[in-house]
Amino acid sequence: MASPRDLGFRMPAEWEPQSATWLSWPSNTKLWPGHYDLIPAKFAEFAAAISRFQPVRINAAGKLRAEAERELKAAKADLSVIELVDIASDDVWCRDHGPIFIKHRQTGEIALTDWEFHGWGGKFEASLDNQVPGKIAQHLGMKKFSFPFELEGGGIEVSGDGLLLTTEAVQNNPNRADGRDDAAFHTAIREGLAIDELLWIGEGLANDDTDGHIDNLARFVASRTLIAVTENDQSSPNFSPLQENLRRLREMRVNSGQKLDVIELPLPRSIRLAGRELPPSYANFLIVNDGVLVPVYGQDSDDKALGIIGDCFPGRKVVGLDCRLLLIEGGALHCLSQQQPA
Repeated sequence: MASPRDLGFRMPAEWEPQSATWLSWPSNTKLWPGHYDLIPAKFAEFAAAISRFQPVRINAAGKLRAEAERELKAAKADLSVIELVDIASDDVWCRDHGPIFIKHRQTGEIALTDWEFHGWGGKFEASLDNQVPGKIAQHLGMKKFSFPFELEGGGIEVSGDGLLLTTEAVQNNPNRADGRDDAAFHTAIREGLAIDELLWIGEGLANDDTDGHIDNLARFVASRTLIAVTENDQSSPNFSPLQENLRRLREMRVNSGQKLDVIELPLPRSIRLAGRELPPSYANFLIVNDGVLVPVYGQDSDDKALGIIGDCFPGRKVVGLDCRLLLIEGGALHCLSQQQPA
């Protein structure tokens, strides 16, 4: 069977035009200990912020629909561009359980790729999550390409023209890689997303349930330019891993010798909530049409981070959203969302 690459598809970069952002409405009270009652309103605030830039499609099955409608209205979302879709999920992390969309180079046709998702190496129940891409394909009437490997959207970062950056901590973790044919996995990524070069850094942030997703560490902001998170506090458990990641990024050569431009982004202080040390990151921003939504954490470094990210996206409106509550479940704006290309 011909692969997406063979057929002319590729995974676009996030800054390319989008037709919508996909989200999954909060549904699992157990995952937000002591704070679940606050989460729907916070989630609606995020969806409302997206709706001011572009359409939003939200997986909200059954009784969640009424709650979503109420909270979105209270958040003053643009309801004319929001679609609630009757698709169930195990919770909110649509970046990982949602489809990874691809686009045809010549015709502009949008299709999707459907990878296995098992709750970040079996940590959480994900049987409903794993069905989401197939149901979205059915809802949209789109072509679907399925692959028998675990691949989470937050675990990969693409340039749109052949580069994919990821972490060894996730892709080579035994909880995902045990018994896997690594060569076949790499081929699936190359053929499924039209990738020419796989680029690797090492470890993720301390206490990250995903084991080290790239969208908390380093993000493409142009085809050969990256933002990379750095830690200056030598007593932090993140200091050495992030220094090593930065070294590897600066030593990378792509396209037979070209260096990447690497811009440093500060790491916020860790946040203790719900009995856990949580890993905030400004790198978990979401690019939308004409805008960038950036997680902030009520810290002195917020303004500096907003400035750095804003400088990378001239002409786009930069909006900071407080993500301390969302961090209880380990993620922020990028983790919650999945873009559908235009």
